[in-house]
Amino acid sequence: MNKPWLQHYPQGIPAELPDFPYRSLAALLEEAFARYADRPAFKFMGTAMSYARLEEESRLFAAYLQSTGLKRGDRVALMMPNVLQYPVAVAGVLRAGMVVVNTNPLYTPRELEHQLKDSGARAIVILENMARTLETCRAGVPVEHVIVASIGETLPAVKGFIVNLVVRRVKKMVPAFSLPGSITWKQAMAKGAQARFSPVETNLDDAAVLQYTGGTTGVSKGATLTHRNVVANVLQSELWNSPATKSIPAGEQPHTVCALPLYHIFGFTVNMMLAMRTGGCNILITNPRDIPAVIKELKAHRFHLFPAVNTLFGAIARHPDARSVDWSSMKLSVGGGMAVLPATAQLWLETTGVPICEGYGLSETSPSASCNLVTSRAFSGTIGFPLPSTEFKIVDDDERDLPLGERGEIVIKGPQVTPGYWNRPEETRRAFTADGFFKTGDIGMMDETGAIKIVDRKKDMINVSGFNVYPNEVEEIVTQMPGIVEAAAVGMADDNSGEAVKLYVVKSDPSLTEDHVKAYCRDNLTGYKRPKAVEFRDELPKTGVGKVLRRALRD
Repeated sequence: MNKPWLQHYPQGIPAELPDFPYRSLAALLEEAFARYADRPAFKFMGTAMSYARLEEESRLFAAYLQSTGLKRGDRVALMMPNVLQYPVAVAGVLRAGMVVVNTNPLYTPRELEHQLKDSGARAIVILENMARTLETCRAGVPVEHVIVASIGETLPAVKGFIVNLVVRRVKKMVPAFSLPGSITWKQAMAKGAQARFSPVETNLDDAAVLQYTGGTTGVSKGATLTHRNVVANVLQSELWNSPATKSIPAGEQPHTVCALPLYHIFGFTVNMMLAMRTGGCNILITNPRDIPAVIKELKAHRFHLFPAVNTLFGAIARHPDARSVDWSSMKLSVGGGMAVLPATAQLWLETTGVPICEGYGLSETSPSASCNLVTSRAFSGTIGFPLPSTEFKIVDDDERDLPLGERGEIVIKGPQVTPGYWNRPEETRRAFTADGFFKTGDIGMMDETGAIKIVDRKKDMINVSGFNVYPNEVEEIVTQMPGIVEAAAVGMADDNSGEAVKLYVVKSDPSLTEDHVKAYCRDNLTGYKRPKAVEFRDELPKTGVGKVLRRALRD
């Protein structure tokens, strides 16, 4: 296959990944624990967790999980924002040979019930402020063990009065709820201290993470990410970032701003796992929507790496206090999850002096698949070049390769690409071409250099601040509301989130208002899935066979 992008690779970056130095993600973590024991791995609200402490606490948590009768391959859901228990739990689950089920802490009971049932999760670690959501759907899920965590458990007692203030500022959090039949995080760790941890042998092709993404049929499905997938993406990212990271002064520990949620695959891989590999430290941000608090945290640290989405870059750069942050140590800002807007890129460069390097990926690619050159100061408007060991093609509707410059669907092959969706063989079959390339659903074109530009979307998916919203799911929920006959959800441009959901509704109840519809959605959909605008229509545009024409509504 012709790979024009290789001639533009920076010197020292190989076309193919070398042999993997790890048999699993657990092995990667354990090497980091030993190599960087005295370094801080995470900083959170003035408290630092060292690699040595992370090793000890994750071993205790792994021992606890094993003591409950859970076995290799069992799924454990983690439903928390960026708090110190999250990396401990991830490391413990992986060291016990089990599978992490990343779970959005803002899920509604309906969404949580589906994910827990679909994954077959036997245990869940949940922040106490989200426990009521689990209680609402507890009877319908297979979870046997519930561990309830509290932010204050990992912080010095003197900070207790601050903790409650911070917790309540996390979007949509509710007061702590005592869940019957659960144990606390401290109790789980105490039980782990009384148990024996038995190391578990896992291999690169075992499942490591179930990362849930929207389904074209309205059903969220779990992308199965193997140890090979995530390890590969960590190594690819490390290599690709190296022209920028090598300028970090010798002896200075790399610090990464972790405003991306760790339950999102972007934060999971590019923040947590990449830092573990390189001996870096993540500065945990619990609520990135609170921009004054984010800026205050940035002022307290010297940091080098800042991965984020367009929404956050723009919100920070527009804040009047952004220029009072010391940006002088920052070497790289990586934008992903959603398209970076040229205006945001320009404002960020003017504010910080560091350009945004835009990349591209999906949950199914662990997530990084391509990226611009990290040394470039010009915003290209493309998604860059395929990463090492990664192939991109542009194909037509019959999966035939298209020449350079022609528009078609972007398809991807590489060691970071999922082998398929959890327990969904038919969905898996439809997601790949006959020659094994993953079909992204994005329409793009490749120029003569091998750089790729996204020009349209084949799927109707809506991208809200890096989170996928599938119209079918929104429509399925909304049409269950009394007084609604039909509904269609489409994406609309939004200055803050890139896109937002717009809902077109045909109603049978004349008294139904936009506020009524939005209130119903608040009870049944996570925040980013809720419509920002509702428009009532007498009828929706349709094809001759009755299919709603979403494109006509968008246009």
